[in-house]
Amino acid sequence: MKRSPLRQNTANARQTTERRVDNRQLRLLRLGVMGNGDDQRRLLVVWHSRTGASEAMAREAARGAGDQILVDCCAASEASVERMLSATGFLFVCPENLGGLSGAMKEMFDRSYYPLLGVREGYPYGSIIAAGSDGSGAQRQLDRIVSGWRLKRVVDPLIVNFDAQTPLEILAYKNVPEETLEDCQNIGQTLAAGIAMGVF
Repeated sequence: MKRSPLRQNTANARQTTERRVDNRQLRLLRLGVMGNGDDQRRLLVVWHSRTGASEAMAREAARGAGDQILVDCCAASEASVERMLSATGFLFVCPENLGGLSGAMKEMFDRSYYPLLGVREGYPYGSIIAAGSDGSGAQRQLDRIVSGWRLKRVVDPLIVNFDAQTPLEILAYKNVPEETLEDCQNIGQTLAAGIAMGVF
């Protein structure tokens, strides 16, 4: 019996969806984040920096995580979908640009959003924002994006204001205060410890 065009289209759409799910599960198995016996937990620290502050804070947070779990610290441009899918926890570090996320960090979220949708629900995350005087706009935008993934914030957001107001101050290389670097270390340590113990 010949199917109606509507039923045929519905069947084709269902088969396409099933293939996508199967391909995603296969990719996750290859990456060791589904039930294939590999229980290694990974913290992914993703950063973007124009003046050095965000990179310094990201690397300090990664150092604070120590060797409790695997720690992958990379620039936003290097945070591939596969890298994101292999993580069991996230720390996002970037500057606020024009009241929102920096372009490179937003691009990372753009290309990763749909591949991660529905496969990282409940996973822990934290964030560090480098700002001139505010930072709340970038923080809200980041939280809004990852709420679609249903990530779970497990450390308070850290917004670091460098009081840069003029064009020269904004573009200048930033020296991060020692006490701020210690705060970043503590964030990395807290994330890593919680992921290692499975409490997040």
